[in-house]
Amino acid sequence: MAAGRWTSSAHAFFDDSTFRSLAMSTTTNDLSRFDRAIARFDAANAEDPHRESWQGKEHPKELLYAQRMSAMLDRFMPDASEALRLAVRCQHIQRWQIPRAEYPMTPVGYKQWRQQLQKMHAEIAGRILRDVGYDDDTIGRVQSLLRKEKLKVNPETQALEDVVDLVFLESYLADFVTTHSHYDEAKLIDILRKTWQKMSARGREAALTMITLPPELVPVILKAVGPAT
Repeated sequence: MAAGRWTSSAHAFFDDSTFRSLAMSTTTNDLSRFDRAIARFDAANAEDPHRESWQGKEHPKELLYAQRMSAMLDRFMPDASEALRLAVRCQHIQRWQIPRAEYPMTPVGYKQWRQQLQKMHAEIAGRILRDVGYDDDTIGRVQSLLRKEKLKVNPETQALEDVVDLVFLESYLADFVTTHSHYDEAKLIDILRKTWQKMSARGREAALTMITLPPELVPVILKAVGPAT
């Protein structure tokens, strides 16, 4: 069993005060390097001023997202490497610091925003990983994953993308459709097809067999993926 796997699962869906306490405990020797990194990532995301309601409770938005990412990785790839598990947990670390509104509301502006986010995530993660004692090689691997380098070539970068897309489909697609109710079916199908194209064959299979898709959206999802089903 890969070291730290159960720790990442055990951390799922604690509230932000729990993670502040965990972060304070990272000065002791009772936590592994991996545990200390996870606690620091989660403490950073617990600062998110935006809240999301889930199971009747308010959560810091990016903390909840990070927990969902780790939980999905445990389901999708339980033997994932330590570097991938670290990258999954901090994929959106402190994302709110660079608002989308700071960039033009165009495809080019969106791409610029995403690139700046990836750079920031890699920098924050690198500082935390160095603080808790990780070596330069591991830090470089995590940062490369966060920058989505060699997608479709590096299996771990592709696995990260698969997890991102699976979390979106299971936990965020329904709200996305509600928020963008002005989108017609053709627009939604185009978005779903672009998501599908980014996924590996294994990720696509997981989307249809492993996760829980929003029941009301299954027909349009199946229409979007077409013969690939």
